[in-house]
Amino acid sequence: MTIGVRRRMGVEERRQQLIGVALDLFSRRSPDEVSIDEIAAAAGISRPLVYHYFPGKLSLYEAALKRASEDLASRFVEPLEGPLGARLLRVMRRFFDFVDDHGPGFSALMRGGPAVGSSTTNALIDSVRQAAYDQILSHLRVENPPARLELVIRSWISLAESTALIWLDGRRIPRGELEVQLVHDFAALAVVSAAHDEEMAALTRHMFRDEPADGPFTDLATRLIALAS
Repeated sequence: MTIGVRRRMGVEERRQQLIGVALDLFSRRSPDEVSIDEIAAAAGISRPLVYHYFPGKLSLYEAALKRASEDLASRFVEPLEGPLGARLLRVMRRFFDFVDDHGPGFSALMRGGPAVGSSTTNALIDSVRQAAYDQILSHLRVENPPARLELVIRSWISLAESTALIWLDGRRIPRGELEVQLVHDFAALAVVSAAHDEEMAALTRHMFRDEPADGPFTDLATRLIALAS
């Protein structure tokens, strides 16, 4: 009879395991509601051993948040090919995939709380927003954005966050509808800004130039024309 021997994990391997376990628990409940004892039990180790790898819950939470923030930032990466509306729609679908998979943790992170008040966590949140901002600029092929364009993009990122939080609170609107609506929102913000600034008007015309008949920007225009008629 052969008795299996549990393999001893290396330091970094164990740290990554604990981060993964914490992320899984945080995806189902707010980080403030998850104890070190629960994390230890889920990882199959003792509570003191968790503290051997992380000095406290906040440090483990920050490590888990760093991994999650890198994952979230990667959802905004999209090849610079094809109509902009379709690209933004694919980004929104991946964004909501993340929100759907990490609901309680995403909500706690964006709304703030005792576990998310450190400068480290705030910096990570800001890094995700900046990554999203940089990606949108790259899609627009703009290196030195005018003030109005920066306002449009950063307002849209904030709107996406707020929309996701409201959706998590009951999921009363179908997720797919919100993904399309957020792409429409981006176009609407750009158009309103274009009405006040010729530089934004030129950029907006360029955005819409290659939009196909079945694209989300064309869909918005069709809906608005029908509403006005």
